[in-house]
Amino acid sequence: MTTLTQIMEEITVDKNNAVAVAAAADTEVLEAVSMALERKLASFRLYDDEAKLKRMIQKEFPLLDGHPDVSIHHAGTNALAAKEAVKSVYMNDSNVLMKGHIPTAMLMKAVLSPEYGLRTGSILSHVAAFEIEGFERLIFVTDAGMNINPDLQQKAQIIQNAVHIARSTGVEMPVVAPLAAVEVVNPAMQATLDAAALTAMNRRGQITDCIVDGPLALDNAISIAAAQHKGLSGDTAGKADILLVPSIESGNILYKSLVYFARAKVGGVIAGAKAPIVLTSRADSAETKLFSLVLALRSAKSNETY
Repeated sequence: MTTLTQIMEEITVDKNNAVAVAAAADTEVLEAVSMALERKLASFRLYDDEAKLKRMIQKEFPLLDGHPDVSIHHAGTNALAAKEAVKSVYMNDSNVLMKGHIPTAMLMKAVLSPEYGLRTGSILSHVAAFEIEGFERLIFVTDAGMNINPDLQQKAQIIQNAVHIARSTGVEMPVVAPLAAVEVVNPAMQATLDAAALTAMNRRGQITDCIVDGPLALDNAISIAAAQHKGLSGDTAGKADILLVPSIESGNILYKSLVYFARAKVGGVIAGAKAPIVLTSRADSAETKLFSLVLALRSAKSNETY
């Protein structure tokens, strides 16, 4: 699948597709929910102050009012909304968790709860799938939203999470490029040392179901012409599916550059938990939230992922 729309079109109607939305009283979130319902992608369990949520739905989203695939669950505070939405996934009443109008830290506190949380023992990391004009494949970027400065072992787990997401969209053997400023190992640049180690770990079977090749600068990772100009050859140079960024700063800059400069379409999820988590920014459009839902629903159905 080469576009986010194609992924959405190939999601089969399944009565077990259920999304728990924490603090759902948000215009962009409810618009994304409406778009998903129109396409019959899932049912939704909305957690928020019941009176406030019903007023918003009746005024702005009449499609949701009384819809058989929408249920409203009263939660008087954001913290309670987060707790109940997470518990819905924990109890298998929902298979996707979605952030509404709530601080990320508050939702993640519920996700990490030892009593009803969604941890699996794996690191949690953000995976974004970009549909970029001029590219005939999706480009996955990780981790632009969770881990600040991951070490080598954390990067290995971040790769594995991204590979699971990419494979759920049909990329059977994704090519992973650990990014750096240069494509040679430089002892003064930790990103190049980690990239070389990750490549070796992949060749020894410590990172599976993908091909890791690095260090690579961004141009050599995504452009065959640029790779050839630098004298890089082989089956992977310029053909990366997954871009592993060295830090959250570089990931955030790359993510927002693609959105605001390249006008790319994007969907993003948190992987590594019991179920995928749609953790978009409050500044993200309803379309981005919809595509994030699509990516989450697709990965939730992947037997190898969850």
